[in-house]
Amino acid sequence: MFARKYSFLFLLLGLVALVSCTEDEEVPEVRIKRVKEAIYASMNEWYFWNDFIPTGVNVQQYSSYEGLLRGLVYSQLDRWSYITTPSEFNRAFTGQQAGHGFGIGIGTDDNLYVSFVYEASPAGKDGWQRGWEVIAVNGRPISTYRSGNGYNLQLGPNTSDIQNTFTLRLPDGSETTRTIGKSDYQTNSVLHREVFKVDDKRVGYWVYNSFRASPGVTPTKSTEVEQALNYFEEGQIKELIIDLRYNGGGSVNVAEQIMNALIPSVHDGKLMYTNALNSDKSNFNETYEFKKTGNLELDRLIFITSRGSASASELIINCLEPYMETVIIGENTYGKPVGSFPLSRYNNTLAANDVELVPVTFAIANANGKAEYYDGFPVDFLAGDDISKNWGDQNDPRLRAAVNYIQFGTVGPQARQTYKDHGWAMIDNFSGLLKEFPAY
Repeated sequence: MFARKYSFLFLLLGLVALVSCTEDEEVPEVRIKRVKEAIYASMNEWYFWNDFIPTGVNVQQYSSYEGLLRGLVYSQLDRWSYITTPSEFNRAFTGQQAGHGFGIGIGTDDNLYVSFVYEASPAGKDGWQRGWEVIAVNGRPISTYRSGNGYNLQLGPNTSDIQNTFTLRLPDGSETTRTIGKSDYQTNSVLHREVFKVDDKRVGYWVYNSFRASPGVTPTKSTEVEQALNYFEEGQIKELIIDLRYNGGGSVNVAEQIMNALIPSVHDGKLMYTNALNSDKSNFNETYEFKKTGNLELDRLIFITSRGSASASELIINCLEPYMETVIIGENTYGKPVGSFPLSRYNNTLAANDVELVPVTFAIANANGKAEYYDGFPVDFLAGDDISKNWGDQNDPRLRAAVNYIQFGTVGPQARQTYKDHGWAMIDNFSGLLKEFPAY
């Protein structure tokens, strides 16, 4: 999912109040009813598919705010609308997370591996690395955590009193048992970056995990992204491989920051995308043009993706495709061509009760008008995800396929042979806000 702060949103601040800001703190039932009515009213006003909202809804028939939201959404397409709190929303989009701080995935050998680790998280501070095999959790073999096609590790809530013990097999074959707790930490979106040579070309490899803005930075942008782009400029790269295989989305502002750096200067000022709200809000539809930054001049981009690549990850592919050659390697993407912004700022009742409503509110089309890719972007070349290989290891089938494409213009049949659809991705274990930034 991606979220954006529109200029018109700020113009409306203080002007839009669907209900009175006076709350009856003495009667919780009345307050809860008012919040439910505020959710219903806000959905009818801002929801992208508001034409499909049932009429005459009795909000009292729903026992929870989340239950009410589920009763209002257009379930045929909407897998993303959610309710959280304003503080949790802001924390997530600036990279402030809680938990152990790692991801998991099923490798090409059907075993379970650590897929990524955030540096400042408990797992990161304990030295965990991508490629470590998970063989037991809390003394139980990993096979006992199998759930359908995937795994449910039963790690408990993300509170500081929770600890879990993991038995891990390292790449050298040795085993280690680690007990780590959960805590708040600041994520790093850039998991890996390097420059290497392929024949006579200098190639950048960028593993980018989420489109998160840096806390306290105005205008909204990522200093990590800026540093990575400067790194690739200084490396004088002629090709760039962007690895988005576990990137569930995030901030559109940060996506724009990346696109403005990657677009060739010849396309400066051309249409990046148009956004469309529901028919009642069409006067707020806007267009956005490229504003070239930096000195990178690339003819094409190679994207590594998976079914965990969603939202803002798909946005940059869609917006750059009309102007550059884009090659997609790995697995078809998730399929989320719509986005959201939080609505508590437009409703005093939601704000006063610490309720953040984040429904789908807009869709985005690229310069060619492409706006509906609910089945995701198909790959040009299938390749397996060998999670036993750490970042930058060119024995990883997806990275190897990208390098082969740069060298030979194709990836060879071995890339497809490494691919296996496990019917599960880590993103499937998460919902709501956490679906955008999934981590354990």
